[in-house]
Amino acid sequence: MKRYLSLILVSGSWLLAQQGDPFSSSIRPFLTRNCQGCHNAQNKTGGISVEPLTSAASLTTNADAWEKILHKVKTGEMPPTGFPKPAPAARNVFTTWTETELDRLAALRPDPGRITIHRLNRTEYNHAVRDLLAVDFTPADDFPADDAGYGFDNIADVLSLPPLLMEKYLSAAGKVSRQALGLVKITPALDRYSADKRRSQRGRISDDLPFGTRGGLVVKHRFPADGEYLLRIRLSGQFDKTIPAPLLDLRLDGARLKLFETPISMEEEEEEKRRFELRVPVTAGRHEVAITFLEETWKTEDAAPKLLNVDFVEIGGPFNPKPNLNSPSRQRIFTCQAQTEACAQSLLSNLARKAYRRPVTPADTASLMRFFRMGRQDGGTFDAGVQLALKSMLVSPNFLFRSERAGTPMKVGEVAMERVADLDLASRLSFFLWSSLPDDELLTLAIQKKLHEPSILRAQVKRMLADSKSRALVSNFAGQWLHLRNLPQMKPDPDKFPEFDTELRESLGRETELFFEAVVREDRSVLDFLDGPFSYLNERLAKYYGIPGVTGSRFRKVALTGNQRSGVLTQGSILTVSSYPTRTSPVIRGKWILENFLAAPPPPPPPNVPELKTEEIGATASMRQQLEQHRSNPACASCHTRMDAIGFALENYDAIGRWRTHDGKFPIDPSGTLNGQPLNGAADLKALLRGREEEFVGCLTEKLLTYALGRGLERADKPVVRLISRNLSREDYRFSSLVLGIVESLPFQMRRAVTVSSSEVKNVRHP
Repeated sequence: MKRYLSLILVSGSWLLAQQGDPFSSSIRPFLTRNCQGCHNAQNKTGGISVEPLTSAASLTTNADAWEKILHKVKTGEMPPTGFPKPAPAARNVFTTWTETELDRLAALRPDPGRITIHRLNRTEYNHAVRDLLAVDFTPADDFPADDAGYGFDNIADVLSLPPLLMEKYLSAAGKVSRQALGLVKITPALDRYSADKRRSQRGRISDDLPFGTRGGLVVKHRFPADGEYLLRIRLSGQFDKTIPAPLLDLRLDGARLKLFETPISMEEEEEEKRRFELRVPVTAGRHEVAITFLEETWKTEDAAPKLLNVDFVEIGGPFNPKPNLNSPSRQRIFTCQAQTEACAQSLLSNLARKAYRRPVTPADTASLMRFFRMGRQDGGTFDAGVQLALKSMLVSPNFLFRSERAGTPMKVGEVAMERVADLDLASRLSFFLWSSLPDDELLTLAIQKKLHEPSILRAQVKRMLADSKSRALVSNFAGQWLHLRNLPQMKPDPDKFPEFDTELRESLGRETELFFEAVVREDRSVLDFLDGPFSYLNERLAKYYGIPGVTGSRFRKVALTGNQRSGVLTQGSILTVSSYPTRTSPVIRGKWILENFLAAPPPPPPPNVPELKTEEIGATASMRQQLEQHRSNPACASCHTRMDAIGFALENYDAIGRWRTHDGKFPIDPSGTLNGQPLNGAADLKALLRGREEEFVGCLTEKLLTYALGRGLERADKPVVRLISRNLSREDYRFSSLVLGIVESLPFQMRRAVTVSSSEVKNVRHP
């Protein structure tokens, strides 16, 4: 941080020395010529007037206004379309000087941001329970949905605590503690899993099924206890009676349980012939049950003969359940075996250290032991005492909330602040990269107060990114940044898009998840999100995209040529979540890219905007013709000019991501102009974004920093975003460099000082 401060101060002094008084010679004339006509004291368009910005000193008193102006000029939003654009050289002088001065002043008076008590959201709760107790159980799925802010559901300010959630916490704590100890009284139950009627069973449907099979169903079922279970299969459909009846293959975790012969004759009313069942012993835990047909080898003149399908499978039980005293969760809990108070105190202290993310105090231990004694007395067993103490641990604020303690006082620039305590740094790091608790290695380093050391911190970040738990970045960060979480709720019109079924929906989402995971795992450039020349496809998805040479249901990495599908913007998942159920929307797609790739969201639409006449699109008018009429309203034109140009560049892709050349009977016209630069299709759009990589990298940095901090970014964070982005360009834009830049940043490692006396403050060497 000291080096960063010196660089900013030196660069600012050099610029002033080179230009004399750049404000008078360049900056003020730029504002007068390009901004003052609209942003004056009378009009104050957008709530900004440049008239108070008459000197370089105004950067200190009006930093918010200067940041807004800098952003608008850099993104080309200002001056708006229809007004003369400044010469590139003048624009560069203005943005360079303004950015340098804002960063220099921010380095003198930095602000790491406020600290807010942070409740675990649903994902974090499930992961924390998993990593604490090794239970295959996701109780938070039953919690109320988490509120989101700034695009993410881990924002501390909006994670409220309604009364219903407290009830859910109590219920979940009881279920989890009993499940972990195997104390659940289990009565036989019957669960049914139905095959998706919209998914064809004419071919191999899953990588989890052997080659040479067709159709069927694969389910992952949690068996609550060791015992005997009933597996019942029901078939549907008819088949040609002149050909051999298919063989039905039932498997558990890939191993065949039984090969059923299906009857040659099967009428609709013969229900007993359609059902096949088997009782088998199964151990507790999550297992995979697979039902499929051995692929028929007969020949028929009928191109699409009638075939039997799997309708559903029912899993019933357990019958004669047995306690599992060697389950992973019991092994995790019982670090000692003697049923004594000393053993109870030892194992509870060990669990509390992990659950509370810090060393336990005597008060922690005393509280847990009180519950242990109450449970042991009421339940009559050692396990009952441990269960009640564990339940109290899971509803403790120490587990449910992340609250930070006072850190090391120090001074950065002219401002006193505190270094985040190592234990809190461990939690910040683990919830950022894993959405879960710190593991033993991270906690041990934090307790030893070594985690903040730069070499150790960097090593831990790389270790954590390589761990399988970093897939939380895919499901949580990417799922929200790229709106992949919306894909399961998208319901394209089945009449217009009959080929869109559950299998295709899952394949589209899986492609984007694997792409993001590859960028993380292979430490690729984040610019690959724009036009990375590869993807992950299976046969169904490759044929959907028109890409030859891919066979089978397994996803594999495929090298791409051209720009039709490179990067994430032209992947079917993104194109589907940015469309309506019946048609594309250049407005939604343009807005999506402005928000998520350029950090330049348009303002909300004005009231009483007329709707498009969607019934005419493709029949009597093209989408472009409809939007051109809509843009004729001056109130709409300023924003739509930018959104529509971006959206129309993707208009060759329909509402479910297929390539097309016509919209109904009208040929697609993907041309447009953005900030004076012509666009003609997806290739031009990607090239434009590549040419504005600074804006994309800044936007991605803002998104990931917001997610990492669990709060919305403020004006004081803008210089930090710029610094991380600049450093990233020198590291080939590698994903790990972006993560390290965030982890090593001032807002991640520092906090506002609460009360600091001058005698306690010492100069900072590294945050």
